[in-house]
This record gives sequence, C-alpha cells and structure tokens, in this order.
Amino acid sequence: MNLYAIRAIYRFEMARTFRTLMQSIASPVISTSLYFVVFGSAIGSRMVAIDGISYGAFIIPGLIMLSLLNESISNASFGIYMPKYSGTIYEVLSAPLSYVEIVIGYVGAAATKSVMLGLIMLVTARLFIPFEIVHPVWMVTFLVLTAVTFSLFGFIIGIWADGFEKLQIIPMMIVTPLTFLGGSFYSIDMLPPFWQKVTLFNPVVYLVSGFRWAFYGVADVSLFASVGMTLVFLLLCMLGVRWIFRTGYRLKN
Repeated sequence: MNLYAIRAIYRFEMARTFRTLMQSIASPVISTSLYFVVFGSAIGSRMVAIDGISYGAFIIPGLIMLSLLNESISNASFGIYMPKYSGTIYEVLSAPLSYVEIVIGYVGAAATKSVMLGLIMLVTARLFIPFEIVHPVWMVTFLVLTAVTFSLFGFIIGIWADGFEKLQIIPMMIVTPLTFLGGSFYSIDMLPPFWQKVTLFNPVVYLVSGFRWAFYGVADVSLFASVGMTLVFLLLCMLGVRWIFRTGYRLKN
C-alpha cells in the first residue's frame, strides 16, 4: 500500500476544500440552517409531535442526511472530474498506484469533507432546536458509512460525466427527490397503506430511518434493514468502481 501517494491525493483534495470554504462549508450550512429556522422553529412549533418527538427535532436527521448525500456526491464527483477535465488524470494513472489507492485518496477526502459538514450541521441545529442523541456511536457509524458510500457513488458519477452539467443531473433529478420522498420531513406511517409499501422501494428511506433511530430510538424500518441496504449499495458502488478501472471506462479512452 503506497501510503505516501494516498496521503498526497488526500491532502491535495482537502486543501482545495479549505481554499473554498464559503462554497464547500459555509453555503450548505447556511442553506440547511434556513430549513432549521423555517421548518423547525417557525412551522415546527405549530405542528403536533411525531412518535413523541417534536417536529423540529424529528426532521433534523432527515435534513442532515439530505445535505450529506448531496455533498458526498458533489465532493467526490467534482474531485475526480477536474483531473479528467484538465488531463492530469493521466499522470495519476501512469503513477505506480493501484486503483484501490487512487480511490482511497479521492473518496477518503470527499467522505471526510462530508462528515465534517454533517457534524457542523449537527452543532448548528442545536442552536435552533433542542434534541438528544440516544445512540451516538450508531449515529457516527451511519454518518461515516453513508458518507463513504455516496462518495463512492459520486466518484462513479464524476468518471461517467463528460460535462459539468452532468455532475448535477443525478443529485438534482434523482437523489434530492428520493430524499424528500424518503421520510425526511415525515414518518412513512403517516401515509396510506398503499403508499407505505411503495415508499419501501425508495432506498433513501432506509438511510433516513436508520439515522433517525440513532437519534431518538424510533424508526420506520428496522435497524438491520437500514444497515443492510447501506452495505448493499456500498458493495454495488465498489463493484462499479472496480469495473471502471478494469475496463478503463472514460479513463483510458
């Protein structure tokens, strides 16, 4: 394992984040804070509790998960797309590095940024809405596991994309709608029976539900289902990355 090369890629990607703090950190934190103010403090104070949890506190895991998914995909996809766009990816591919080391460097940096952002949002939410974390270890586990999984997914998107506009298609057209429809702002038990069954085909439901369970000990689906779905998607992303480097898809041609 070439730790020096991994560290070089990781530090380069992290340095880019700190050069663009307003775009990388401040912007998503401010945007999510507006959700906390509007839906949590203003509207939430007028709504009934869900499963014994105030509405403002109930939506915190969903809002953090929404930002975590989008930022993980965005960080990883942009991180690998820029070397493709500038042509420096060929220097990385010609270096004495395995694809595993390349992925660890890029995905590790993207996941680190996303976890940092998630923790900052957690602290920010505390300023507006009181809440407790019943299972802090599981909360961190879900945070890290989701960040790594969707950073891998973003890495695949960054290699697939052949233009800047394509970097935003999947996050905007697929991931964000699935997150909004995945129980971020409501419990799926509030839906009619038919739509409850339909919603279970949304993979984001399992992420949001597991993350909310770590906060309050209540969930729409079982903890094992949440962990299992996350690990399955992680495995699929790993297989996808392995296939890309084995075939050289949009890297060597």
